[in-house]
Amino acid sequence: MTALTSAHAAAALIDGAFAADVRITAHDGVITGLAAGGDAQPGDTRLGVVAPGFVNAHSHAFHRLLRGRTHGGGGDFWVWREEMYRAAASLTPDSYRALAEQVFLEMRDAGCTAVGEFHYVHHRANGTPYTGHAMELALADAAVAAGIRLVLLDACYLRGGVGLDLSERQRRFGDADAHAWLVRWQSLRDAVAADVRRRALVTVGAAVHSVRAVTPDDLAVVARELPADVPLHVHLSEQVAENDACLQAYGLTPTGLLAEQGLLRPTLTAVHATHLTSADIALLGEAGASIVMCPTTEADLGDGIGPAPELRGAGATLSIGSDQHAVIDPFEEVARLELDQRLRARRRGIFTPAQLWHAGSVGGARALGLPGGAVDVAGLRVGDPFDVVEIDADTVRTRGSGLLQLPLVARAGDVTATIVGGILTRRGPA
Repeated sequence: MTALTSAHAAAALIDGAFAADVRITAHDGVITGLAAGGDAQPGDTRLGVVAPGFVNAHSHAFHRLLRGRTHGGGGDFWVWREEMYRAAASLTPDSYRALAEQVFLEMRDAGCTAVGEFHYVHHRANGTPYTGHAMELALADAAVAAGIRLVLLDACYLRGGVGLDLSERQRRFGDADAHAWLVRWQSLRDAVAADVRRRALVTVGAAVHSVRAVTPDDLAVVARELPADVPLHVHLSEQVAENDACLQAYGLTPTGLLAEQGLLRPTLTAVHATHLTSADIALLGEAGASIVMCPTTEADLGDGIGPAPELRGAGATLSIGSDQHAVIDPFEEVARLELDQRLRARRRGIFTPAQLWHAGSVGGARALGLPGGAVDVAGLRVGDPFDVVEIDADTVRTRGSGLLQLPLVARAGDVTATIVGGILTRRGPA
């Protein structure tokens, strides 16, 4: 496939507002020029309404196996987790490669041009390693086949809970210790970078599963030995029980424990951040951390509604993720970022439309260490990858909407095309 070198959009999001008749030029998948108010030139690919592609900053691809299969059991997160363990136990490199490609294709067709895959199914079910990072490279190859940008967040997962060893069902998640995880992480990073086909779309970041899955000493090793510029993600205060266990064991909240061990920094991303104290919010904001809210998962699991506006007001950057894929629809995630907060605050307009576009694209790029994550407003920008979503603004859902308010009314079914690194994919029938 050949990357586009020129296109003409009926409207494009630039610097936080939509401009009409925008001509886009690109080279090697990177935007080199943006000019509004002009006519299309011969050879231009004609586009409709376009915006930067959505960044899905938190995904567990294998959780897609659970969609539509867990509701009848009722219960809470901890009941659902038992089903998740059963799904994890079924995976092999080949089956995960096939499953992940379908999940990544669903994301791409929904308007996501990049995804952060929070990955912890590393080894065989008995805990013995596969040869040559088989599970990790299965995910990398799935992303390449689907044509989506991937940041593979390889997770350190060493404990079965605070004060507990890994259970039989968790053995395939773990490494011998934090040092062994770092050695494996560096080897994986080198393996991806050594393959020209993979490195065009795939980079390797890092994760600590949660404070339940490591000790304070493990966190100290990660803080000291993981390169400080590497994106580091962690599930944080998703459950009240996690907070209670951490307080009982260490006398600190999970956020306080991360701060004590030197991990609160601009390259840290907290996933969920649902049950925080005011001191936690201040710490995350002062650190300039990123936050991934996953509204459809948090609703599906009954986790609660996190303090998104307070976090943003404190200085953290918001982004969105589909997490366990009860829904793969970035418009739904962004809309619920606003709508759930309306239910919590009992008022409208918690976030402006421009802030919602920012959370859907710029915020995720920042969380994953991708280009375009260091700006204050969302929009196409010279020098950024040519990663774009095209939206039909004349469907039964979107007709009559102001373009800037599309995140509140559009849904994945209104996406007509995605462009990743200049490669255009038109969406087929749903």
